[in-house]
Amino acid sequence: MRDLKKERRPISSDTNILVSPCDAIIGAFGTAANTTLHQIKGFPYTLDDLLCDRAAVETHRNARYVTLRLTSSMYHRFHAPHDCRVEQVTYISGDTWNVNPIALRRIERLFCKNERAVVKTTLSAGGQAVTLVPVAAILVASIRLHFLDVLLSLKYRGPNVIACNAHFKKGDEMGWFEHGSTIIVFAPEDFLLCDNVKEGATIRMGEPLMRLP
Repeated sequence: MRDLKKERRPISSDTNILVSPCDAIIGAFGTAANTTLHQIKGFPYTLDDLLCDRAAVETHRNARYVTLRLTSSMYHRFHAPHDCRVEQVTYISGDTWNVNPIALRRIERLFCKNERAVVKTTLSAGGQAVTLVPVAAILVASIRLHFLDVLLSLKYRGPNVIACNAHFKKGDEMGWFEHGSTIIVFAPEDFLLCDNVKEGATIRMGEPLMRLP
């Protein structure tokens, strides 16, 4: 997977802006209703099923969220949405269903069935909790994180919960997918969605996603 020249994806320098971690098409977004959110209109799922972590569920109750879908032709690396520290990764093995809109309309709780990683971060300024959930897809699943020395894949049967202490600046590369996939971004409920966040719109890594309170 090719590297990206920094000038190709300008990173918003506004310290009050949480940027998109990847190039993507924006899917479902909004505010979770307690612990329920949607993969697409009419297809709800819960934080419990997605995160498999009671503490993370409590952290993101009523959270702001945005679903970012990476197509097969897109740049597949993902980056830090803000200056942050990664404190824990939970790897959850699972299926490798396609995550395109057709599949999202046919398969209930799809994101909760696929292989995924729950990447817990704490923002350096303010200490707010922001969680990225990369969801693998398309037959052969594999999620690579630079700060872990293992390839997270269906063959990886190590500990599900991996403690970390990795620091990133906004825009630093965190990892990549082997194929088109999805990243769901969770932030506190007092974060505001930026005006460019519209369902079906294309967003590039480094562009505004949410505004910090």
